[in-house]
Amino acid sequence: MAAYAPAVYGMYRDDVALRQVVQSLNQSGFDKQDICVMLSPQHPIASVVREARISGAGREASSIATGLVSWFMKLGAVMIPTVVFFVRSQPFLDAFVTRKDSQSPCDHTSSLVGLGFPQNDAERCENQIRQMGVLVYVACRETEKMTWAADLLRRAGAHEASTVGRVKEVAVA
Repeated sequence: MAAYAPAVYGMYRDDVALRQVVQSLNQSGFDKQDICVMLSPQHPIASVVREARISGAGREASSIATGLVSWFMKLGAVMIPTVVFFVRSQPFLDAFVTRKDSQSPCDHTSSLVGLGFPQNDAERCENQIRQMGVLVYVACRETEKMTWAADLLRRAGAHEASTVGRVKEVAVA
């Protein structure tokens, strides 16, 4: 069973304005703690965070990374394998960490399964994330908000937006 059901997700390429996507969702009534972001370790944001962790990183790099980390901590969860893993919301923690079949708390595929994705969809999304993709997952406490959330994700540039959980596919672009 999914940690959150129902939910909607959007798949993006690495050049998405991620803060704007989250801000659009938040301004439309979706709580930041109900949003999970998964990124490739090769994503530019991952590079910024990774570089800042290296001792001797410049003040500017550290400042940018600090801003990113502060932003991450306001979301329900952020996962960048081998780089960073933040969880603010208990349902995301349950989906990511307490799964017995998970090899690692930063394994996208098993985390996606924990969020309610069928295994084959989780593997497909994992492949897209690995290829510099971005996945934005939005828990919808009310099923009526699912179509609205999917539409917001599409308008924000998602090349794929669909539901997870109780309702079958909303849209695939």
